[in-house]
Amino acid sequence: MQIIKSRKELKRFILQHKKSKNTIGFAPTMGALHPGHISLYEVARTENDVVVSSIFVNPTQFNNPDDLEKYPRTLENDLQTLETSGFVDAVYLPEIKDLYPNGAVSRQYNFEGIEMEMEGASRPGHFDGVGTVVEELFRQVQPDNAYFGEKDFQQLAIIKKLTEITQLSVKIHGVPTARETDGVAMSSRNKRLTEHGRKTAEIIPNTLHKVQQWFGKLSIPEINQKVKEIFENEPEIRMEYFTIADEQTLRKVEIIQKDHQYRAFLVVVIGDVRLIDNMQLSYNL
Repeated sequence: MQIIKSRKELKRFILQHKKSKNTIGFAPTMGALHPGHISLYEVARTENDVVVSSIFVNPTQFNNPDDLEKYPRTLENDLQTLETSGFVDAVYLPEIKDLYPNGAVSRQYNFEGIEMEMEGASRPGHFDGVGTVVEELFRQVQPDNAYFGEKDFQQLAIIKKLTEITQLSVKIHGVPTARETDGVAMSSRNKRLTEHGRKTAEIIPNTLHKVQQWFGKLSIPEINQKVKEIFENEPEIRMEYFTIADEQTLRKVEIIQKDHQYRAFLVVVIGDVRLIDNMQLSYNL
């Protein structure tokens, strides 16, 4: 596995493979890698000639400076994880100047409203930061295919919209959320949980599975009330928001229509660790 530490070095690597007409698969990360990340590269390996990773903790997508400071940085372990997987041909480790030559400032995008829902409502400017770094990485890596986990479903939708706005010729693939044996979504943030907090996190997938059971049998206001009651009885975990939204618009809904696809989104805080998860909903009529 080749370790690429500068934009200039990356340009040479990409040019070589473009000349050979190799297809390039890419999945950007912020490090603190876990099997969920590796699942992206496993899929990419089956669909591309060359697979590229990147590790860069992007400052413009953090609203809280403390969150940025606390974000786990485990580069040595990450490189070993990528090497051991056998799925990755090269990893790009850019410096800030490689991605933000004029300083770490986000571009502003019009994502047609999906940036204002859920995460966008609670984290103003977050998706401008995501869009800025992903657009720049796409322009430098020039992938044919890019892979993102469905755990960050709204981010996946934003990136699909980004490619439309920028007319970048990269196909975006969503990969199902990787989960621990107890159902908790794999996340770099899980490393910050205490042992007790990690056990408490099981309520997240358990609640989403209950929502799936209720969906189509109860009204959405009734489901919302049941979820609220679950967390009112859990003093060690705070629900930031729960939403059932249309998968296309990401707008929350109050009435189920059979010709639409829906997804439940749940965000909680355990201690000082913010965790997100979601689940596609099918009808139980």
